[in-house]
Amino acid sequence: MGIVFITVASGFATGILLALTGAGGTLVAVPLLTFILQLRVVEAAPVALLAVSLSSAVGAVLAHRQGLVRYRAAGFVAITGIATAPAGIWMAQKLPDTFLTCLFALILFGVAVSMFRQSRERDGETGNTGNTATSGLYTTMPCQLAYDGNRLVWTWPCARALAAAGMVSGLLSGLLGVGGGFIVIPVLQRATQLPMSSILATALAITASISATGVLSATMIQGMNWSIALPFAAGTLMGMLGGRI
Repeated sequence: MGIVFITVASGFATGILLALTGAGGTLVAVPLLTFILQLRVVEAAPVALLAVSLSSAVGAVLAHRQGLVRYRAAGFVAITGIATAPAGIWMAQKLPDTFLTCLFALILFGVAVSMFRQSRERDGETGNTGNTATSGLYTTMPCQLAYDGNRLVWTWPCARALAAAGMVSGLLSGLLGVGGGFIVIPVLQRATQLPMSSILATALAITASISATGVLSATMIQGMNWSIALPFAAGTLMGMLGGRI
C-alpha cells in the first residue's frame, strides 16, 4: 500500500504541473519514477506517457469546449509526431540506460536555459514601449493568423515549422517518455500569434495524441509496467482535474 500511495502521489504532482503549464508533465514524471520508484528510464518512459496521455486528453477536451484548441494545427503536428514515436520506442530498447539518463539530463538542462532566456526576453520587451520591433516580429512569423484572429493561415513555412516540432516531439516521446509540450509550446509561441491560452490548449491535444502512440508501441513490445502505470495515471488524472479548478 505504501508503494501505491507514493505512486499515486507522484502522479498527482505530475498532473498539477500539467494543468498549470500545459507541458512539463513528463519532465517531472520520468525523474520521479526513476529516483523514487527506482525504475530505469526505458521502464519509466511508457508509464509517464500513459499518465500524460490520459490527463492531457482530459485537459484538451475541457479546453476544446471553451473553443481554445486549434484542432487543425494540433492534428497536423500530432500526425507528424505519431510517425516518429515508434522509432523512439525502438531506439529506447536498444540504447543503454546510462546513455538515456544522460540524454534526459541534457534535455532538462536545455529546457532550463531556454526558459531563463525567454524570461529575460520578456523582461526586455516589457521595458520597450515602442511597437516597431513587435510589428517586425509578427510579419516574420511563419504562421500568420486569419482575419478573425483565431485561425492559422497555412503556408509552406508554417507547415514546415509545425512538422519539424511534431517529428522531434514524437521521437523524444518514444525515446525518453517526454510528451513534447516543452517543444511544441515554444514553437507555437515563436511561429504564431496565438494567445497563450490557445497555445497551451493546443499543446495538450498534441501531447495526448503523440503520447498515446508511444503507449501503444510500448504495449505491443510488452514494455509497459501496468502495476506502476495504472496508479500513477490515476494520480495524474486527479492532479490534472484538481489543477484546473
